[in-house]
Amino acid sequence: MAKRNFSSKRNAIYNTICSTLTHPSAKWVYEKLKPEIPDLSLGTVYRNIALFKNEGKVNVICSINGEERIDADTKPHPHFACNVCGKISDVKDSNTAYSENRELENAGYTVESRYVIYYGLCPECSKKRADGTL
Repeated sequence: MAKRNFSSKRNAIYNTICSTLTHPSAKWVYEKLKPEIPDLSLGTVYRNIALFKNEGKVNVICSINGEERIDADTKPHPHFACNVCGKISDVKDSNTAYSENRELENAGYTVESRYVIYYGLCPECSKKRADGTL
């Protein structure tokens, strides 16, 4: 397989995704990079994210308001998505996948990946709701 040309725009897009914990959308990445790369198009960002997904360099976590949210940390780990503000956070999960995977494997399934996403209110939105400001 021929080595792909890793353009400066592609490199900037990937580095922007890797440098944030916000689990960004393509639009977020575009808005971050547009000031420093004036000829960048949103289409270029989408095409490169699709390439990164196909190469296994990023994962799609979920879709919030019609926008895919991505993560450069491709190791299995759970997320929490706020139903109010749309923030996505990495979270710890006390439930172990081991027992679930063992049960599935005993039934003849082969587990290749596992995604856990909790939905609800983040701490900031929970506090606002409790304060009556939400």
